Amino acid sequence: MNIHEYQAKELLRKYGVAVPDGKVAYTPDEAISAANDLGGPVWVVKSQIHAGGRGAGRFKDNPDGKGGVRVVKSADEVKENAAEMLGQVLVTKQTGPDGKEVKRIYVEDGCDIARELYLSMLVDRATSRVTIMASTEGGMEIEEVAEATPEKIITLDIDPATGLQGHHCRTVAFGLGLEGDQIKSATRFLSAMYKAFNELDASMLEINPLVVTGAGEVIALDAKMNFDDNAMYRHKDVAELRDEDEEDPMELEAANHDLNYIKLDGDIGCMVNGAGLAMATMDIIKLYGGAPANFLDVGGGATKERVTTAFKIILSDPNVEGILVNIFGGIMRCDVIAEGVIAAAREVSLHVPLVVRLEGTNVDLGKKILAESGLPITSADNLADAAEKIVTAVKEAA
Repeated sequence: MNIHEYQAKELLRKYGVAVPDGKVAYTPDEAISAANDLGGPVWVVKSQIHAGGRGAGRFKDNPDGKGGVRVVKSADEVKENAAEMLGQVLVTKQTGPDGKEVKRIYVEDGCDIARELYLSMLVDRATSRVTIMASTEGGMEIEEVAEATPEKIITLDIDPATGLQGHHCRTVAFGLGLEGDQIKSATRFLSAMYKAFNELDASMLEINPLVVTGAGEVIALDAKMNFDDNAMYRHKDVAELRDEDEEDPMELEAANHDLNYIKLDGDIGCMVNGAGLAMATMDIIKLYGGAPANFLDVGGGATKERVTTAFKIILSDPNVEGILVNIFGGIMRCDVIAEGVIAAAREVSLHVPLVVRLEGTNVDLGKKILAESGLPITSADNLADAAEKIVTAVKEAA
């Protein structure tokens, strides 16, 4: 689960992480009120969407204009810029060409920036530990730093048995070129950040830029925070921060039916049971010259109703020109899948090629149900056969 910058900063502030003062606003009048409350004399007006690169982004209605993060020097300018942002579509590197509508903005105190740094914490699956990443190249995307100057990235794995120690903080501070009281400030910052990360069950916390002020304080000028969905039952207050307007409608619908769905850019819809099998299915579609339109895992014990819903979600994507169903029946029975596919195909009036590969429990019954359905369903003997058939069918129908 993702949250907005201002929400992340509110959470971090509770743990003692240093962040500038700021207020969220949904209208230009609320923005000027926020500016007056903060006092100024310099404010930053920030578009709030779930995407990075907002400062370098551009609004669809004014692609040659200013970005989604602006520094202003009067309350009237705060109101003016808020009016220009709210209700407009902001396009950044991370939103894609469609962009995202700005429905709220964050008015924040200006900051005396001496240096911009990078700092993040994430769960590293390779080590099964919380990992700190830091760099002197703040304000840049870390992927660009890793490609151009990887030696400028500091990486530290934290042993869960000991937690964050003073030597970890000093290693990061020295690596970032901090000195004197800046090291003490960075140590306080890292300790509070690590506590927040663990207690809130975060999966990623990125501060970019982390800034050193003219007074030598280390503060978070931006904050991006993701959480482990499986832990949200422990954090109802965090779960309430979810902004469904920022999520893909199809992904949201899938989540409401306990389906694991992620929309992609291809034209071949996939319905598979099991995350590993789903990844293999997408890979083999690419191998045969196609492009998957989605990742969709119906789970090991899906019902006929869930399969029907999954099928509808796939077909709700206008880019889908063919569907590949790939099921290995262990807990999942092939006859249940077949019944769900047929029910969905009839309900939505199937209009694209459909290839089904079934294997496992009740496979013969499942194939019999499909064959006797009277629907134009192509059966496949194995995964390679299925991928070749759906890619060919989509190309022939184009």
